[in-house]
Amino acid sequence: MATTERLTSGGVGDAVLRKEDRKFVTGEGRYVDDLKLPGMLHAAFVRSSFGHAKINSIDASAALAMPGVHAVLTNATLPVETGVLSASNPGGDVRHPEQAILAKEFARYVGEPVAMVIADNRYLARDAADAVQVDYDPVPVVVDAEKALEPGAPLVHAEYDSNLVKTLAHVTDGFADALAKAPKKISLRVVNQRVTPMPMETRGCIGDWSNSTGEVTLYTSTQVAHFVRTFVSIVCGTSEAKVRVVTPDVGGGFGAKLNTYREEFAVCAASKVVGRPVKWIEDRTENAVATIHGRDQVQYYEAGVDENGKILALKFDAVQNNGAYNQLLTPSISHLTLFMVPGCYDIQDVSITIRQVFTNTTPTDASRGAGRPEATHGIERLMDAIADDLGIDAAEVRRRNFIKADQFPYTSATGLAYDSGEYHETLEVALELSEYAGFEARRAEAAKRGKYRGIGLSTYVEVCGLAPSAVTAALGIGAPGWEHSTVRLHPTGKATVITGTSPHGQGHATSWSQITQTELGIPFDDVEVIHGDTAFQPYGLGTYGSRSLAVGGIALYRSLGKVREKARELAAHLLECSIDDLEWTGTSWQVKGSPDRAKTIQELAYAGWASASLPEGIEPVLEATTFHDPPNFTFPFGTHVCEVEIDQATGHVEVVNYTAVDDCGNVITPMIVDGQVHGGIIQGLGQALFEETVYSEDGHMLTPTLVEYLVPSAADVPPMTLHRTTTPSTSNPMGVKGIGEAGTIAASSAIVNAAVDALSVIGVRHLEMPMQPSRIWNVMQEATS
Repeated sequence: MATTERLTSGGVGDAVLRKEDRKFVTGEGRYVDDLKLPGMLHAAFVRSSFGHAKINSIDASAALAMPGVHAVLTNATLPVETGVLSASNPGGDVRHPEQAILAKEFARYVGEPVAMVIADNRYLARDAADAVQVDYDPVPVVVDAEKALEPGAPLVHAEYDSNLVKTLAHVTDGFADALAKAPKKISLRVVNQRVTPMPMETRGCIGDWSNSTGEVTLYTSTQVAHFVRTFVSIVCGTSEAKVRVVTPDVGGGFGAKLNTYREEFAVCAASKVVGRPVKWIEDRTENAVATIHGRDQVQYYEAGVDENGKILALKFDAVQNNGAYNQLLTPSISHLTLFMVPGCYDIQDVSITIRQVFTNTTPTDASRGAGRPEATHGIERLMDAIADDLGIDAAEVRRRNFIKADQFPYTSATGLAYDSGEYHETLEVALELSEYAGFEARRAEAAKRGKYRGIGLSTYVEVCGLAPSAVTAALGIGAPGWEHSTVRLHPTGKATVITGTSPHGQGHATSWSQITQTELGIPFDDVEVIHGDTAFQPYGLGTYGSRSLAVGGIALYRSLGKVREKARELAAHLLECSIDDLEWTGTSWQVKGSPDRAKTIQELAYAGWASASLPEGIEPVLEATTFHDPPNFTFPFGTHVCEVEIDQATGHVEVVNYTAVDDCGNVITPMIVDGQVHGGIIQGLGQALFEETVYSEDGHMLTPTLVEYLVPSAADVPPMTLHRTTTPSTSNPMGVKGIGEAGTIAASSAIVNAAVDALSVIGVRHLEMPMQPSRIWNVMQEATS
């Protein structure tokens, strides 16, 4: 249920206010751009203005003549050992062309960095960058992924014989026979357009290299501080022990900061050259062209169904636009699409092929949901197409295809082991809350006002809690999936939690404090959570894929358990009893049946620190560290119901009601769960109605600012009814799943399905995103002409 509960004590499941919010609402947040180091210089990048061009020469003389300009660096003068590295190689045969830190020989997309200017301030650096003259020879460009596969298409990388990056394929043994025998076949083409993650805070970084010690500190707005540290050591050719990465407050990421970028390496190398700290802050247009994009997948479905709408076989072919290069996880993102093609449906036979392609566009990578929104949007559009074709209610066709509760744990046709699910329950609750049965009366009333009204469903399941490590290895991801947590009790009885996760709005300080209070009895306000500095924490893998709670939270849970058990041994020693005679009260170890013989966790923390009397074999201090590698993913699920009205005169689509029933297992912080669902829905609404990153045929971006690239405003947020069911995960002892991406995964298809339903009265059967008024108006004109 949406959070309306009164605030309570601060344990797991309690409705508490977020610890983090006070500093943000009072303006005390500290972001990269707030940092000022002694002697700091500023960087600006000269970026390609061509989609594809040979670089003949770079003339920096005019820039270097400007007072206050310290250096102009190019590929030839930047001291690095290698280019940007990708950690993704599914199948082991992905094409990975060199991505130089500053472009070498060719620029392959608009916005690719070609040179770097170092100056006294940001504005001078920008002026000097504009004074650098680059002599280009434009060469043919290809921006459309399907066209990039055509014979004779311009090659993005001349060293390869085509633009194909990798073909992902999976087929079950019985597919061909099942499809051939299906009484009816239904086909659908779906475009999941390119989007820009667009966090409120753009990227920024400061490199501070000490030439006397060889040590480098990088302050950067990232989701994955330790990944960045590892890659800085490789790219810049230094020991990882000499690299420190600090992540101050991060103003949103949405996958855009789940990466290692050219600029991060460049400021470190530039600092080495000039002997002073070098800072770079991305402007909004740079963010549009130089930070990764998401989605850009064209899908072709063919479903073999029976007369009741049951899917007997499913064929899925897709083309994924990877952009000009592979970033950190680019080749693995559409692998997640492959995994989730069947969705929450009991489809036994599938044939899946995804061709990844290079184009002269900004690289794509993880954007909130990362491959899973693409899978859910497509299969949910297909379910409505099946219902429409067979004249079956959209809810009913889903009921007939759902995986049933007694089938769990369920192995999908793509090989995933779904942990738990009650898909029928979330559907029925959502239908009731949205008053689905009474919709036709609302449609009729809207028609009297000159509006087309429609209702749409999205029933989803997502794979999250990435990873286990064995699966990330099988996916070709060159990084494990475990997570770290350390718990340290101080002699004052307060606690420090050091976490490898890296929050950028998720509220880890709040949730981790609640878990600590519940498991160890340390009050919520007495818990301090530390993150985001590789000098003070063991290796952590960061925050992405809705993994923080299901992996990092479980690492914390296990560390708390270790501390509690060590405290038990200490308590038994101090109380002169057997450990078997003790029971945990939630705040103390007590002799069973003797409440007066007890030691609080605070007393035991002091005793462990003082070490005056310790049992044999017990070390001083109550502290424990865990590196948790989960045995499986987790699989949140739910049903979203959307109602829209479309203005018959303008084509404007308005979401007038939205109901979301989600199941993320056991809930730690209700307010945070509601906030994540709200935010996810709004982001999905943005893709459904407004957002699209568009290139011209010659590779120029047509949406480089927020004037052309529309994002939802507060005025676009619809009324929302939120509800939860609880089906605990069986993959971890807390029964938790994940929620950060659920809203985005579910929302776009619910909204598009509603719009298609609204226009079904004039014969419309399919709509593509974004459903901007001009597009919908044209569809209506064509349908009614």
